[in-house]
Amino acid sequence: MADKRSGGFLLHTLVVGIAVWVACQTVTGVGYSGPVALLIMAVVLGLVNAIIRPILLFLTLPLTFLTLGLFILVVNGIAFNLAAALVPGFHVAGLWAGILAALVVSVVSWLIGLVLGAS
Repeated sequence: MADKRSGGFLLHTLVVGIAVWVACQTVTGVGYSGPVALLIMAVVLGLVNAIIRPILLFLTLPLTFLTLGLFILVVNGIAFNLAAALVPGFHVAGLWAGILAALVVSVVSWLIGLVLGAS
């Protein structure tokens, strides 16, 4: 059972790594210094999304409600920028680049999940 979970974690990290690479290729202002930085970013982004993003979503709930959910895009961009700030060799030019990159990572991860049949 532990092997199945670790395999799922590795697959998820690989998918996020590919999605982050696509974001680096398509979003101006997002870049990395090498493949190690890219893989570290995938792991750190997963941790930030699991630990810090739910707290941010809770704290910004009134703004999210007032904007009919659009503020979640900003929260995702902040989480992406925070993860990038924690990874040496990975940089994001600003909040807008982070928001766009987070959107690209979400869409690409979703598309890869559809192709792989993962839930």
